[in-house]
Amino acid sequence: MTRHLAIGDIHGCFDALQALERFVGFREDDVIVTLGDYVDRGPKSCHVLDWLLHLDRSGRLRPLRGNHEIIMVDAFQEDAPLQDWFRVGGDATLRSYSPFDEFGDAGTFADVPDAHWDFLTARLLPYYETDTHFFVHANAYPDLALDDQPGHMLYWERFDDPPRHESGKIMICGHTSQSSGIPVTNGSAVCIDTCAYGGGWLSCLHVESGLIWQANERGETRRLWLEEVETV
Repeated sequence: MTRHLAIGDIHGCFDALQALERFVGFREDDVIVTLGDYVDRGPKSCHVLDWLLHLDRSGRLRPLRGNHEIIMVDAFQEDAPLQDWFRVGGDATLRSYSPFDEFGDAGTFADVPDAHWDFLTARLLPYYETDTHFFVHANAYPDLALDDQPGHMLYWERFDDPPRHESGKIMICGHTSQSSGIPVTNGSAVCIDTCAYGGGWLSCLHVESGLIWQANERGETRRLWLEEVETV
């Protein structure tokens, strides 16, 4: 039976991602929905994007766009100042492409391979949905169809006790970091950004069962059930 697995904001935490992959034990028939914010802040954004590209080629990945991917692409295309990106951890992303800089400086956009830019600009989705759930990076208006959601809601709005969407489906999102390291839910929506880059946990939710696997940058793992998590 196909499992739908949702992974929260990775933010360059490749060691946690590898530990999570081993802990979950991904299968060939899994559908893996990544909720965006793959880059910035953590030390290995380059490795994270390589991992996503490999998984994408297998046809199992449903990669969503996060606000940090938007900021990175805007900086590359000169639609926004480079320092705006650096203020939210973009320097760590560039540094992951040139880790042997003897001065500890960030690399340049020329260090980022074309395959990564193609993935960031052409492969990322605004949302994904199943018969029972839909997945977005940040949030969604409850009374608008998913195709009609504005970008500021999908990529920037905080999670704050959202009502059930008009479709009747449960929303799965990231973006709003939970410093407790525990996902939150109100029954209509679930936020699984559990602060991987800030010493917390990277979370993977098995949508059908409610089982949550977690791993951190130290390689520690734990599991819990959705019914056990914090409510808002």
